[in-house]
Amino acid sequence: EHFYEDISNEDQSVAYDDWEDFKLITVKYIFFQEDEFLLYDEENISIIKMENKLIFLSENKDVIIEISKKFQKRIRTNDNIELAIYKILDILVDNAMLMIDVIDESLENLEDNILACDVEEEDVQKDIYNTRRTLNRISKLFIQETDIINKIYHDLPLKIKKELKYEFADLKEHAKFLINESKTLLDRTGYLLNVHMGILSNRMNQAMQRLAAISIIFMPLSFIVGNYGMNFDNMPELHTKYGYFWVSSINVVIAGGIFIWLKKKKWI
Repeated sequence: EHFYEDISNEDQSVAYDDWEDFKLITVKYIFFQEDEFLLYDEENISIIKMENKLIFLSENKDVIIEISKKFQKRIRTNDNIELAIYKILDILVDNAMLMIDVIDESLENLEDNILACDVEEEDVQKDIYNTRRTLNRISKLFIQETDIINKIYHDLPLKIKKELKYEFADLKEHAKFLINESKTLLDRTGYLLNVHMGILSNRMNQAMQRLAAISIIFMPLSFIVGNYGMNFDNMPELHTKYGYFWVSSINVVIAGGIFIWLKKKKWI
């Protein structure tokens, strides 16, 4: 009952169970969702090893077909069951490495787009969120799978252990690479988010700077207009023949002078 429960449970974590007649290895096959860019999905893969048979199961038919195609290209007629297990695990690791490559390339493109200001804020945040979730999952998953790989290797017969020494060492190196690369790319997503927020903050500062510049230009003009809008009886300038022309000219000169000064200060 425990055996069937482990196979049928979709939430079953990565595990290695050893019974007298068979061994059950539960691992995860991870892939990108079709409708969500850079966001992962996963399926349980149950590998059952008996004396002279090897079975691997999944509820997702497409996953089984894809793994089977890759497995058929790698397997040889004289390969033993232990080597076949290694090749299935290697397929899962290679699949995760392809995902890491896709994420790495996507982050490079995202960085270029952020620096070129050619991306929507909502898209950036969504892509970074999806990427961080996927990288976190890959990192945690292969920490667990490294432990499973060690258990499988130590449980092999001595003769086969010597034969597959380098294969399993290579498998562990790839798993270690995935863990380290996931953490490195996680740090990179944090850097990209900071860069994006910095650019947004800089845009906001520039907008506020322009508004301040406009206010500086019109402030003395408003003061002059306010003075001559008081309409006191004893205001000689109101009766000057060219008063309007002179006041307007002074306003233009002041506004032009402030504009040139702000231009030199790069406020406009």
